[in-house]
Amino acid sequence: MTAALRFDILTLFPGMFDSPLDSSLLRRARERGIIDVRVHDIRQFAVDRHRVTDDAPYGGGGGMVMKVEPIDRALASLDIEEGTPVILLTPQGETFNQPLARELASHRRIVMICGHYEGVDERVRLYLVNREISIGDYILTGGEPAALVVMDAVSRLVPGFLGNEDSSRDDSFMEGLLEYPQYTRPAEYRGWRVPEVLLSGNHREIIAWRRSESIRRTRERRPDLWARLAEKGEVDS
Repeated sequence: MTAALRFDILTLFPGMFDSPLDSSLLRRARERGIIDVRVHDIRQFAVDRHRVTDDAPYGGGGGMVMKVEPIDRALASLDIEEGTPVILLTPQGETFNQPLARELASHRRIVMICGHYEGVDERVRLYLVNREISIGDYILTGGEPAALVVMDAVSRLVPGFLGNEDSSRDDSFMEGLLEYPQYTRPAEYRGWRVPEVLLSGNHREIIAWRRSESIRRTRERRPDLWARLAEKGEVDS
């Protein structure tokens, strides 16, 4: 059996991961040894009596900044192999997307640091991580939801995570296009009918229809994606 993809998550609030990791496909994948998730409490690596992990910023300003020492000690305790992505989740990072999820899924271990407050001491960025990732242009109260997003998106690309491997191949963004419309029984409800082509049994026509719908949806809903595909010559502009 292939070794599990291991996630190490450094956080001030480990309880935020309890319910998501104990639910749905993430729980099943952990039970089957497909992924291995280890959540580490940064407070356990603070050395003072009160387990302080933040302090006021040099130069003044509002809010608090996460200290570098507890994060450094937490990372040092993990015996991280060379080449392992050590990720700081931050609004200043590269935007997370499907190609990046595929790249991360090629690794056997991923370390993620969840920021909080006004962020982390800049020395974490300069000396302790090799990647910064943002899940979008908005501000969260902390990096924990972002860590869950990254873990979920990457995990579903690991062989065996999904019951049907075709599911991930047809997902939105896998070919740069949005996914085609999906229907299930009944074939008619309140006069709303499923497109006849999906009921025809003609697989060639179904494939053509799905491709056409993916193209139409992408062009209408995500002109930014459409422009990138057209630039690369993958669709007609």
